[in-house]
Amino acid sequence: MHDHSIDNFRHEHVFLGSGHGRNERRSWIVIGICGVMMVAEIGGGALFGSMALIADGLHMSTHAGALFIAALAYTYARRLSRDDRFTFGTGKLGDLAAFTSAIALAMIAMLIGYESINRLFHPVHIAFNQAIPIAFLGLGVNLLSAWLLRDDHEHVHTHDHANQAERTHDDHHHEHRHNPSGREDRHAARDNNLRAAYVHVLADAAVSVLAIAGLLAGRQLGWVWMDAVMGIVGACVIASWSWGLVKAAGAVLLDMRPRGLLVESIAQRLRNRTDKIADLHVWRIGPGHCAAVVALVSDDPKPPSAYKAMLSDIAGLSHVTVEVERCPGAH
Repeated sequence: MHDHSIDNFRHEHVFLGSGHGRNERRSWIVIGICGVMMVAEIGGGALFGSMALIADGLHMSTHAGALFIAALAYTYARRLSRDDRFTFGTGKLGDLAAFTSAIALAMIAMLIGYESINRLFHPVHIAFNQAIPIAFLGLGVNLLSAWLLRDDHEHVHTHDHANQAERTHDDHHHEHRHNPSGREDRHAARDNNLRAAYVHVLADAAVSVLAIAGLLAGRQLGWVWMDAVMGIVGACVIASWSWGLVKAAGAVLLDMRPRGLLVESIAQRLRNRTDKIADLHVWRIGPGHCAAVVALVSDDPKPPSAYKAMLSDIAGLSHVTVEVERCPGAH
């Protein structure tokens, strides 16, 4: 067989999310916004002697750091997407970044919780008139960042498939496929890296809202303890979000079977009177991309390409390996 004949059976292993470039750009923009805010607060605090400004600037730096991890993951995954060292591409790099960010978020929750409990028992003087505007300013920056990092995957998904329909591709190119209904499993399509960045700024926004409530209660009603209580509530909310991220990203990193109807759809299409599934493995290899390895036993085995064709229009199934064995005793 000539080498050029093998090329028809080769394919790339690029399994990046449909909105990868858009999410990468947005992450760097939000880092720029948070960076400017951080420098302004720390510089202003040092210039005007405001400890509250410096503290909020340092707090902003932790989220800027987490967003920096997300942005680097997008850039690194894109640049090395065709590197042969990565067996199934770099699509899961975002999940590694998300897992790292989730751990950082958990540490932030513990620090906020510790400081809040400490202040509950050892109250400190609060400059309400100075702290409240800072909290509102921080809330505005975080709401803007959250809006930029929102996940409008459905729009991008539809737009990308419209563009893909104009391209010429055969069954050997593992593009992001779509089924007749045009729907795909939302869990498999979710970009955990973008979700982690979004949760970071949303957590900061939630802390700002709780801080504003606590500070207003302290100034208007004299409930100084409310500031610490709101801090504890915020720590619990952030810890909960962090745990959700750890579970979602960890499931991908450990190659857990994705939730949804994907596995059942594969099984239904391959099972029949003569073909039985001996082994089926399905796992996520990138946002909107899953791989499957199927072992079949058949009385009347067909070529692997025939079984792949049965699965060709299942949404999100981007890489399929089929092994077929003749049933013992079959003629």
